[in-house]
Amino acid sequence: MAVPQRPPDAEPDRAPEPGRAPEPRRCLVTGATGYIGGRLVPELLAAGHQVRCVARSPEKLRDHPWAGRVETVRGDVTDEESLRAAMEGVDVAYYLVHALGTGPGFEETDRRAARIFGRRARAAGVRRIVYLGGLTPYGVPERELSPHLRSRAEVGRVLLDSGVPTAVLRAGVIIGSGSASFEMLRYLTERLPVMVTPRWVRTRTQPIAVRDVLRLLVGCATLPDEVHRAFDIGGPDVLTYRDMMRRYAAVTGLRRRLIAPVPVLTPGLSSLWVGLVTPVPGAIARPLVESLRHEVVCAERDLAHHVPDPPGGPLGVDQALELALRRIRDADVATRWSSAATPGAPSDPLPTDPDWAGGSLYQDRRERAVDASPEDVWRVVEGIGGENGWYSLPLAWALRGWIDTLVGGVGLRRGRRDAARLRVGDSLDFWRVEEVLPPRLLRLRAEMRLPGPAWLEMAVDRDARGGAVYRQRALFHPRGLGGHLYWWSVAPFHALVFGGMARNIAVRAERDAAGRDTDRKDAAGTTGPAFRPR
Repeated sequence: MAVPQRPPDAEPDRAPEPGRAPEPRRCLVTGATGYIGGRLVPELLAAGHQVRCVARSPEKLRDHPWAGRVETVRGDVTDEESLRAAMEGVDVAYYLVHALGTGPGFEETDRRAARIFGRRARAAGVRRIVYLGGLTPYGVPERELSPHLRSRAEVGRVLLDSGVPTAVLRAGVIIGSGSASFEMLRYLTERLPVMVTPRWVRTRTQPIAVRDVLRLLVGCATLPDEVHRAFDIGGPDVLTYRDMMRRYAAVTGLRRRLIAPVPVLTPGLSSLWVGLVTPVPGAIARPLVESLRHEVVCAERDLAHHVPDPPGGPLGVDQALELALRRIRDADVATRWSSAATPGAPSDPLPTDPDWAGGSLYQDRRERAVDASPEDVWRVVEGIGGENGWYSLPLAWALRGWIDTLVGGVGLRRGRRDAARLRVGDSLDFWRVEEVLPPRLLRLRAEMRLPGPAWLEMAVDRDARGGAVYRQRALFHPRGLGGHLYWWSVAPFHALVFGGMARNIAVRAERDAAGRDTDRKDAAGTTGPAFRPR
């Protein structure tokens, strides 16, 4: 049975009684390591609710500013036993996970996970499930939808059939700093002043600001028990994707973009095109592109009767774009679309495993004494990647990124969430932060296409005289003959790439330290050589 869509003139559900302050709820948030979940948690806390986060890798939440105010448990929505413990004592359960970009079979994974989640919520006596899904086109048969939208709609049905009061929020394009939709719009517009584009740029859509999505999600925690249905959510503007690109150009002061739609670019070709031009890889771009084939405009705004609009109403497209760009300029991007990606498989051994449980392990080790303090060296290490680059052979890194992009990988274009600080789970170009222990250790796990898992580890120690020792390891666990051949084919370049990286990191740290010493000397009005640890 399909989730019914209400016509625009349908009667709204009964509004809540005025004057009654909602009681705080005990909330479970799945997907807290992802884009929406990581932003929802502090909003729930600010509203006075208690929060428990369930994550397959709880350590990814360790460095969030709100981590000490929530309960974190290890669990997986496909593991019924772990959800049993996670659901205990919960009033409201937020379902913010999906298998987008995981390859064939994602629909079955989504279906099974939703059934388990609904079943455990009902058994635990959860009072409400809240799910953020996709806005589906009104009047279009479900069989004609993209697999991504079809799966989102099916998950909504499964949760509505769980026997637990459920609110399904269906959103189209979400505009916010770090969202995949925003990044796609941003890079397409900035990099292509003249565009030959697919037909879907003429499709009407109703984007919504991430701030309004979060406001509505928080409001759903205190919906009356009898509210059990799907709601369309969107901003005040209905426009085509071409209009959005032109709005973005206007907001950022770019020249008007020339856009010529052509009928020959299929969703598959479009996703490859998007993957080459933007940081969003083809596996993520394809479902986003497919979602734009049909017009997705809200058929109702009934949720506003339960969660009233803020003064001035929801943010329009121009305001949402300006806010997102301001967050980027201020380096205040709380989460990014790439936050949710999971590198490797849970069974993959870590380079710290005793006796290396995974078999063969190739290593490239470098060590340098640095004429600077460990703190100076750490600042360089933690600032690596993104605009700062990788301190060796920029052309070689760029070429490796392009090759990865061409074979369907993430490439180098994801950059950094924050220009100066890293936390576990952050994407960093084509790496993922697996561990960061300031000011001593940074371990990155590769997410480029490789015949085996790889890591890059950077460590800083203090020597006996107060200076620093920088240690660097590149590790590779080959899979099959192809993995061994890959390592030995690139090994001749390691002295240039990894040796150059260690040397240039040391040089940069020494230069920065000397600059700070000069600044201190000038400020004190002294002369003579600055104090050095060596």
